[in-house]
Parts: sequence; structure tokens; C-alpha cells
Amino acid sequence: MLFVFIIVTGVFVFLLLLERIVPLRSRKHSLFKRLFINFCMTALAFTANTAIVQPAAQFVMQWTKQQSLGLIHIVKLPAAIESAIAFLLMDLTFYYWHQANHRFPFLWRFHNVHHIDPDLDVSTGFRFHFVEIILSAGFRVLQVALIGVSVETYIIYELVFQVNTLFHHSNVRLPLGVERLLNVILVTPRMHGIHHSQVEDETNSNFSVVFPWWDRLHQTLQLNAFQSEIDIGVPAYSSFDDNKLQHILIIPFQKQRDYWHTRDHTLVVRGGRVH
Repeated sequence: MLFVFIIVTGVFVFLLLLERIVPLRSRKHSLFKRLFINFCMTALAFTANTAIVQPAAQFVMQWTKQQSLGLIHIVKLPAAIESAIAFLLMDLTFYYWHQANHRFPFLWRFHNVHHIDPDLDVSTGFRFHFVEIILSAGFRVLQVALIGVSVETYIIYELVFQVNTLFHHSNVRLPLGVERLLNVILVTPRMHGIHHSQVEDETNSNFSVVFPWWDRLHQTLQLNAFQSEIDIGVPAYSSFDDNKLQHILIIPFQKQRDYWHTRDHTLVVRGGRVH
């Protein structure tokens, strides 16, 4: 997996530089303070991922291979077709997992840490609470066991998953025509920017990770918000203090606020705010 780390790091640095040159949205907070916080969160998440998620997934993949378990082993198909089906099923089930992190209050407590970032850029793509990463390990074990993913397909998907996660979280302004073309086959920055909106209905849309088709299939796709009109974050956790590192780590364990109202009880809606 070392080559995955090297490629992902290179993509991160490239997008970090590119979004400084052609930004999609204006920043609200200090870039360097956010980068420090997000890098600290990344370090914790990376440690959890390396220590728990990857070993668990690899163990289950080896076991299911020995036992010939998983959906793709029900019917014998050429290896290339099996890999393609497994890749698609990995992405589809991640759509369901992402949606579950929004639908179930316990999971949202931790996923909310990702969403309360007051700006959206490539560093947000790595900003996850370490407990969410640990919970994801349980999902990952179930996912690879039920699908019957091979090690090779898993590594390829992991690379594509990580690279496109960085891409669609980035604050890179692509020419509109280019982005529309890319959005036929990939989740793009404008599409995912809507998902990080402070408007509840917009946050609860655009759950796809690599392919946007799952949102189209499940009618959870929204593309009708201008980036200049989008306030990034979660209204109840939009203050500077809420985004200090020591607060971010403990927010999931505290009494939760009314997420979609600001501290002065204002509801954020498309086109303005309602008291």
C-alpha cells in the first residue's frame, strides 16, 4: 500500500497548490490554522486506518478468498468482470455507508466533525474523527466479506477512492463545461460542495464518493446551487471556537445542538436565513 500513500500524497500537494491558483469559493477562515487542525485530525485518522481498518480488511479478504465467499463468487465469471463488479459494488456500498452516517444520529455525531469545517478544500478530504474511522472498520470488514473483494481490486479501489475524495473536496475551479463533462462519470468539486452546505436538504444529498450514478439512481442528486451562494459548514457549529482542535475531538461526546440552526436560532435556507 506504500505506492497508494505516495500517489495520494502527490495528488494532495498538487490540488493544494492548484486551489490557491484557481479557487472555487472564497475562504472564511485562516488557511494555515485550518490546515494545522486538519493535519492533526488526519494524523489521528491515518493512525486508526493503518492500525485497524487496513489490517482488518486484508485479513477478511484473505479469509473470504480461501473460503470462496462473497457475492461475486456465486457465479463463476472471468477475473476482469469479477473485478469490475466488485469495484462497482464497493462504490455503491460506500454510498450507503455515507448516507447512513447522515441518517443515524450516533454515526452523525462523529461524521459531523467532517462537516463543521468552515471552509471546504482538499484538506477537508482527510478530516475525519478517529472514532468514525474505527466505526468504518466494522463496515469495511462486512463490505469486503459480503462482496468477496480480491486484494488487487481492493487496492485499486482504495487508490481511486482516496484520489477522488481529495479531488471532490478540493476548492479547485474547473471550467464549467469540463466539470459538467467529468460529472457524468465522477463526483466533482461543485457537486460535493453542495453536500457541505449549511442547508440541511443540501447536506443530505450527493452522497456518492467516486461515481455520481448512485445519487441519480436513488434520487439524492442536487446540482442546482451556485457555489457563491453556499455557506460551508454546520450552522450550530460555525463559530471559530467550535473549530478549535480540542473542541473538535470532544464534540461527538457532548450534548448535541440543533445542527441546522445557528446559535441565535436562525435556520439557514437557500437564498437567506429564517428566524
